[in-house]
Amino acid sequence: MDFFITLNGRKVKQGLFVVLISFFTALFFFSQATLHTPVFGTKDEPKAIYKGEKGISLTFNIGWGDVQAEPILDVLEKSDVRSATFFLSGAWAERHPDTVKRIKDMGFEIGSLGYAYEDYTELEDEKVRRDILRSLDVLKKLDIKEVALLRSPTGHFDKRSLKIANHLGLTVVHWSLNSQDWKNPGVKKIVKNVQKVQKGDIILMHASDSATQTAEALPAVISTIKEKDQLVTLSILIANGKVKTTLVP
Repeated sequence: MDFFITLNGRKVKQGLFVVLISFFTALFFFSQATLHTPVFGTKDEPKAIYKGEKGISLTFNIGWGDVQAEPILDVLEKSDVRSATFFLSGAWAERHPDTVKRIKDMGFEIGSLGYAYEDYTELEDEKVRRDILRSLDVLKKLDIKEVALLRSPTGHFDKRSLKIANHLGLTVVHWSLNSQDWKNPGVKKIVKNVQKVQKGDIILMHASDSATQTAEALPAVISTIKEKDQLVTLSILIANGKVKTTLVP
């Protein structure tokens, strides 16, 4: 028995038209998304480092609070850890000179977290510059004279703020692994978040009062890191080989 398929030319044309429209619509949205996808800066533009090649860096942000920093320092001292980097906001450092001195005396590397903990992407250039300089002035008065590292206070930065930091002789450092400790998800969850750590990672933790579970989680976090690679300061990690720079919009 023979079978015949009858095609309606008009319907075929309509179907092809729909397919073509769908294709070009998808292509349009893809191209728009691509236009807004952050790209690496050129070799001549300042960059923010988010990962190294050898070693693992444990970093702490301190923006505010009176309670959590000291217990975290106690844990680090008990664990015989000195290869960590603290990013201090100028406003906090002014109010806690004794804790800043302890951080310095314990041999930790210190970087700037700006002064007033503001989003640099929302500030005019001169305000960003003044905030950074004010933080450096505070640290200098506290005998922290050689500050080479900056972390954008809220973690947000753009090409403008990178250029300003670069002109001031600072390297902007982001992170590749977020412990999420500031959310206080539970000690086990913080440790689990850090278990993904790999060579070259920069781990973000906090010693501000919002992070109430960090000190308790820290011993297990340190053990996890040491199982993967050597703990090093950011300066050593940056000097230990190739570094990866983050995407900049």
